Amino acid sequence: MGTVVPSPNIWHWPEVYERENRAQDAAGAIWAALLEVCDWAGADVVDIGCGDGFHLPVFARSARAVVGVEPHPPLVRRARERVAGLRGVRVVEAGAERVPLPDAGADLVHARTAYFFGPGCEPGMAEADRLLRPGGVLAIVDLDAGRPPYGDWMRADLPHYDPAGVERYFDRLGFTLRRVNTEWRFPDRASLEAVLGIEFSAPVARAAIAATDGLTLSVGYRIHTRRKPAGLLLPGSALPAVSCPAVLPGSALPGRALPGSALPGRALLGCPARLCSAGCALPGSALPGHVLPGRAARRAR
Repeated sequence: MGTVVPSPNIWHWPEVYERENRAQDAAGAIWAALLEVCDWAGADVVDIGCGDGFHLPVFARSARAVVGVEPHPPLVRRARERVAGLRGVRVVEAGAERVPLPDAGADLVHARTAYFFGPGCEPGMAEADRLLRPGGVLAIVDLDAGRPPYGDWMRADLPHYDPAGVERYFDRLGFTLRRVNTEWRFPDRASLEAVLGIEFSAPVARAAIAATDGLTLSVGYRIHTRRKPAGLLLPGSALPAVSCPAVLPGSALPGRALPGSALPGRALLGCPARLCSAGCALPGSALPGHVLPGRAARRAR
């Protein structure tokens, strides 16, 4: 199953976390922002670290198929109970680094406050890229620890966490960042205090409860998105370029433009070797995805 880090909240208090999920993003700001990047209507969606499946029915309203991926068996059972009877939705027991699904079968891989927290999540990113079709989107939603007041409480418990450093990490890997402000809205004070009690250490939770009036919390999120390259792209495309070890004939830079090639003014996006057959392969080349076939290659030299 690969590396699995226990969740400090939902694994131990799933009932309280259910109340947290119901309170989060009361106005649907995160969903609206995600739809602007990748409309999943009629698409295939994979939700990594789906927990007890709270978000799966939302995707299922319009997606063609939805698969929840969760490593913790008790949560897998709860998720399966939640989606029982929903057409095209299933839950598999697995970690983010080894998902039992075929290559290039998803249009959206979504993870919300699960696994992808910064440096160290590269194996899961590689697995997400394997799952995505060319042009598909990896969308990572995490809490914005730089935005008060919730972010202040997070950093009080995690003094070594560097929000700006995490943002630079995702930026280096070709992700686009969007900040989203949300409101958590609770039905009663007991629910609010219970949720803060499972999210923070006892001293920080007490301080957070004392600082919060009423039944709402302002909480910031970050949405990191990256679209899987789909082959030949015009320079300046919004799709991220990543480094590739292959050398293109006639080009001074690996994986970059071929001056004088049969495709003037275009650039071949490089990619990790495991992705070449899924997006940037050039039929007929000796090394798929890296060299232009025959005549074009001669013109590029």
